[in-house]
Amino acid sequence: MHVTRAAEAPEYMAPGHSQMTMLRLQGKEAGPADTMWLALSTIEPGGGIALSASGAEKFYVVVEGEIEISNGAETHHLGRYDSCRVAPDEPRMITNPGPAVARLLLAMAQG
Repeated sequence: MHVTRAAEAPEYMAPGHSQMTMLRLQGKEAGPADTMWLALSTIEPGGGIALSASGAEKFYVVVEGEIEISNGAETHHLGRYDSCRVAPDEPRMITNPGPAVARLLLAMAQG
């Protein structure tokens, strides 16, 4: 068993992410993991992730606020507890169009 206290979760940066704070909750620098890692992202109003893709499958769950997520062809508005799967190599863009912060839980395959 491996426990990561929220107050001790390591912050990380990723290219194409703006006006965001990202904390690694499990996996990578937060501790051992065999198949996936888990993170919590706080997105300020107007912030988000530029359209990009990676070879890893991703699952997002909105835990606070609202976001818009797009693959370049379709856009969806997600609210609290809504979720979205992004397939490997599928592009995704995430924005926070609202006046308050949005928080997303991200589960991502090890890459």
